[in-house]
Amino acid sequence: MKRRTLNQIALGTISAAGLAACQQSNSATGTSNASSTTDLPTIEWEMATSWPVALDTIFGGAQVFSDRLASLTGDRFKITPRAAGELAPPLEVLNVVSQGAVPCGHSASYYYLGKSPALAFGTTVPFGLTAQQQNAWLYEGGGLQKLQELYASKFNVIQFPAGNTGTQMGGWFRKEIKSVNDLRGLKMRIPGLGGQVMAKLGVTVQNLPGGEIFQALQTGAIDAAEWVGPYDDEKLGLNEVAQYYYHPGWWEPSATLEVQINLNEWNNLPPQYQSAVQTAAYEANVTMLSRYETRNNEALQRLVDKGVQLRSYSDEIMEAAQQAALELYDEFAAQDADFQSVYSEWREFRDRVYAWDNLNESSFTRFTYSKLNG
Repeated sequence: MKRRTLNQIALGTISAAGLAACQQSNSATGTSNASSTTDLPTIEWEMATSWPVALDTIFGGAQVFSDRLASLTGDRFKITPRAAGELAPPLEVLNVVSQGAVPCGHSASYYYLGKSPALAFGTTVPFGLTAQQQNAWLYEGGGLQKLQELYASKFNVIQFPAGNTGTQMGGWFRKEIKSVNDLRGLKMRIPGLGGQVMAKLGVTVQNLPGGEIFQALQTGAIDAAEWVGPYDDEKLGLNEVAQYYYHPGWWEPSATLEVQINLNEWNNLPPQYQSAVQTAAYEANVTMLSRYETRNNEALQRLVDKGVQLRSYSDEIMEAAQQAALELYDEFAAQDADFQSVYSEWREFRDRVYAWDNLNESSFTRFTYSKLNG
């Protein structure tokens, strides 16, 4: 692919169809994705991540990004993802990238709410947007531009969506949870604003990295935990230390993960490499969501066959959690100008996209599912 073509891909409207067409063209001609990059510098970076390598889908977001970036640049720009803890603690990725200690990372923005509560919108917020809605907000609703302005001004970082888990499950519990009263006093691993909502409901919240959840549940250091969904939760063995598996994951109706790049390093990249980064991140975003959507249901069936007890949150818990979430957003908006700035625009978009989806896609899904399973 010529440099002019590479620029057109990332500087224009990027689409999955465009990426697929590009791949098919390369396959047919036997040419490299970037055949005219010999005049560009050779760059090799290491990437800090928040994920264990064993979680192949979520760590795979970083790997898909890196593989596509190398392909687009004729192997002249290579990034090597490292497992959580190799370059930085899993919940410190943004910090080391911001400081310039590591040029880039792959993480979830809501791990860093202590720096700015507005970062929650980069990943997800309770009772927020589904993956499709989140992508619409980021790519076409002004969300990504708003967040990039925040990252640049506060952290000297630029970030791009590079993965999404889809709607998550509602966590693992060692005992049944039927009412809000049953939540009081529980020790639970849950990050982000979801954790703060749970705290309002009386839960003692802990923010542990994925690799520490199993042991914490096994030893009784925590009574409950959420991670992602059936495919990853099975890999962590959470079904071996907790019996009850709840849904829906109201705190994470989707979860965007992102590539975070030190802004000084970004500004030093040739424009062609910047374009390639954007394209590779887009592909990683679509690929991760597609993999989770494909793998989760099969994993859930395996878990049920092993004796896991599926439970749905009661209406009482759902209503109390939603009310607590809305109160929390109002509190943050009153105290934090950055949160208010993002939240006001996000809320307007949410209301519009909810109305559209409820009219069209959701009504179609409800009807079709009811007839197929009636």
